[in-house]
This record gives sequence, structure tokens and C-alpha cells, in this order.
Amino acid sequence: MSKPWHRFYPANVPYEIELSNLSIYDLFERSVEEHPNNKAIINGDEALTYAQLKDQSDCLAAALYHRGFQKGERICVMLPNCKEYAIVTYAIHRLGGVLVQVNPMFQPHELVHIFKDSGAGWLISRQEQQQKIHEIGMADQITMIATDGVDEQTASLYLWIEEGRKQLPPLDIEPKEDIAVLQYTGGTTGRPKGAMLTHFNVVNNFYQNFISFAGVYERSCELSLGIAPLFHGMGMTNMNTAIFTGATYIVVARFEVNKVLELIRQHRPTIIAGSPTMYIALLRHPDLQADDLRSLKICSCGSAPMPVEVINAFERKSGAIIVEGYGLTEATTTVCRNPLTGERKIGSIGIPVSSTDVKIVDLESGTQEVTVGESGELLIKGPQVMKGYWENPEATKRAIQNGWLYTGDIVTMDKDGFLYIVGRKKEMIIAGGYNIYPAEIEEVLYEHPAISEAVVYGIPDTYRGETVKASIVLKPGMSATEEEVIDWCRERLAAYKYPRFVHIRTELPKTPVGKILRRALIEEEKLRLTNN
Repeated sequence: MSKPWHRFYPANVPYEIELSNLSIYDLFERSVEEHPNNKAIINGDEALTYAQLKDQSDCLAAALYHRGFQKGERICVMLPNCKEYAIVTYAIHRLGGVLVQVNPMFQPHELVHIFKDSGAGWLISRQEQQQKIHEIGMADQITMIATDGVDEQTASLYLWIEEGRKQLPPLDIEPKEDIAVLQYTGGTTGRPKGAMLTHFNVVNNFYQNFISFAGVYERSCELSLGIAPLFHGMGMTNMNTAIFTGATYIVVARFEVNKVLELIRQHRPTIIAGSPTMYIALLRHPDLQADDLRSLKICSCGSAPMPVEVINAFERKSGAIIVEGYGLTEATTTVCRNPLTGERKIGSIGIPVSSTDVKIVDLESGTQEVTVGESGELLIKGPQVMKGYWENPEATKRAIQNGWLYTGDIVTMDKDGFLYIVGRKKEMIIAGGYNIYPAEIEEVLYEHPAISEAVVYGIPDTYRGETVKASIVLKPGMSATEEEVIDWCRERLAAYKYPRFVHIRTELPKTPVGKILRRALIEEEKLRLTNN
């Protein structure tokens, strides 16, 4: 059935894609066969062709299989952006294993839940990260494999690859049923949940992404600058899109504007994706030259709204189009995007990609569709919607009803079908492109011996989009400074999560039944900024 947004699809973008029943490894193998000598990965001074990437991935898969790794087992990968991430990814998928994405910035306090919840018995990381597993007392339960060294308790990834084993089981994957990735996400309450992304989800979301760039994206010709963290859904999709199309993926270890500008000048990438923070930093670079960005064709932006002035300035400098979009972990990555050609609406998150349906429902019942221009919760239906939450049927039932994914995001839709974010029902904070969940920080704050009450929320930040602020009430007779509270959080949370601001108050605003009014504090902050 035709939807209002369909008339804004470019001529070569179909309303519906032919859904694929291939596995991730099937697509990887197809790319290797078609482009064996293309550069697949560039990582600093090193490069791997498609054939070399497959050889190393298969040897690692064979080494894992030799040591008892079975289909369906969970294996945590806690790596920064590096070529090993690609080797490991396709090795795991060759065996039908489940890749558990773990942020290497996580501290021991944050890792306990992920390892226990996923039941992962394997870990691939840098050696320095493995001390964290010792600290949480799980080293004897996990087979640890290091990409950069070996000791008596740690296996070496490269020594395993160099064994040159070839024995592998038959490729045995049911794409619609078998989980490929556990991507942990959270909410405003409770612990992070593992979104189960199947091979069907990942492969078809790739097709949805690729087809939305039809007529501009050329197979085997593109160079994609890999800035987004590979442990994040955006980074995972960007790498898979590059590999599945015979392109070259240029690894960026972490975003440092000087290094990124150097890589752009050296490799002349055609595709770049990231958060507004990245684009702002590049534009502000004092040594940005007139032609530095001229190789770019496709610039994607997600994770947070992009200021209109930044879009206009970057497009003038590059000649490329910045395509704003929207996605979430529970929908693999991509849901909506502004058209790459034809009409787009700056400030909008765009229109649903092919084979995706959306509707907006009232916030009270969650069942009645709202009228055009009225705000409500965004619901999604499509092949990218997750299978559910790992071993959490109650949360799955709340999130997916009658095939519709309840996103928790509040949007409006105009008469043309373009969507606009109004707010977040989940109260998630997005700072520098990272999703931050207040409940997780509040849990750490409540562990402080002097804190009686705490609430965490995002406040506007011209560079990061938002930054984290905590308002707290101290216990009677107890003392703590704002700096001491920040240090307490810094020691227990990843660097992007800990509060940059703490406000010690005598009381927090509450409802008549005693619930802390987070929204009142956010409005208070907006008023303060307005008055300043």
C-alpha cells in the first residue's frame, strides 16, 4: 500500500526490497569472490585485501572450532576500532556464534551484568582490558583471547590464526531465527538489555541502507571512513555496508580531529558517517583547507539533531550532501533517512527507508494513531526490527506488540511523511554520539555513602549536543563536594558517561506520590540558560 512518503523516494529507490534470506557470512563470502584483490580494510600502515581478510577470519574460526566453540555460543568482543574487529566479526559469523558487542571503555562495574546476562564464555580484547575480568572475579569462567600479546592465562589471536587450521563445520545458519549480534541497550529504568539482532535483521538493514543511496553509491568503488565505534550499531552497519559492497573501510581508532583530517587528506574517502560533534570539530579545525573535504559524496548524520548552520557550512565546504537519519538498536540501525537526491527537509529525520512502515500513536494508550502534525510515540514495522531482548520476554512483550516496535521516541509527521523528533520518552541522553542512560549513572550515585537522592539528565552542550548533569541531595550530617561526586562517578563509569556537572540541593522536585520530576529539572536548566 502506498504511503505519503513514497512519492519522495528517488526514481531508482523501490518502495519495497526483495527480502534476503542470506546470512552475514554468505554476503561476506560473495564479496570476497567478486572482489578478492580489492582492499577491504586499511588500518594505519596496514591493509588487508578481501582474500586476506577471509583467510584470516576462516583460520580464526577454525581455531575457535578446534577448541570447542559451538554455534549459538556468545563471545564478547571488547575492542576499539581496528582491523581485528573485522577478522573477529566474520570468524564468529562463520561458526554461527553470537557476537556480543562490548564498549572497551566500560569499567568492571559495568561489565558484570553483560557477562552474566549474556552467559558469554569467551572474550576477545586487547590484553589491557582483560585485567577488568580478573577484577570482577570471572577470569576462570571465560576463555580470554588477546589481539596484542599473550600470557599464561591469555591466548593469542594471531598465534591461533597462524596455526593455519582449515577444518570447519558446514555453514549452518537460519537467518530469520539465528542471532548474529547481542547489542546491549538500556532505558530509563532497569539494567541494559541485549537486543537480539538476527542475520535476517542485519543483512536486510544493509540492503535498506544501500538501496537508499541508489544512483550515488557505486559497488567496489567507495572508500568509507570508519569513525563510528564498531561496538555500536552505526559502526557495525557502516563496516558491513562497505564489506558487502566491495568497498574499502578505513579504520579510525578513535575520533581525534587532527588524525581524522590527516586520514581524509591521505585516502580521500567518499563516504563518512558520524555524529554532529564530528562535523562541528572538522569545520572548526584551524587548518582546514578549501579542498580537504571535496572527495566526499555521502555524509550521514545520526544519533542527535544536526544544527542547520552546521549542515549548510559543511555542505558548502565539501560539495557533498549531509543526510540526516534516525535509527535505534532495536531496529538494527536504520529506520528513516532524508533522500539523498530530490527533496529533503533539513531538521527532519527524513522518511522511512524501503520496506519500513511507521505510525505515530498517542502517549496515553499507545493504540490510537494521532493526526498529522500531532506528537506521539513512533512505532516501527520492518525486517530490521529485532527478534526481542535476550532472555527477557517481559521486556520483549512491552517493546514489540503485534509486530510493531514501540521506540519510546516522541515524533511528529508532516503531510508529506517526513518525521521530526520532539523528545525522548525514555529520557535517554545523547552526548557526542553516545547513548547514555540516566538510571545507570543514578545507580552509581546511590552507592555513594553521602548521597540520599539523585537524578541524572541531559543539558544542552554546543559541542557534544548534550552533556550529563546530576542533581543530588546529601544525607543528613554527611558532606561531599561536587568535585568529589564527579570523581566518584569517573572511577566507576566510562569516560563519556560520568556527570560533568553536579548540583547539590536541599531537595528535588517531586510528584505528590514522591516520584522525582526529572522533566522539571530539565525545564529549570532551560530557563537558566535562557536568562543567561
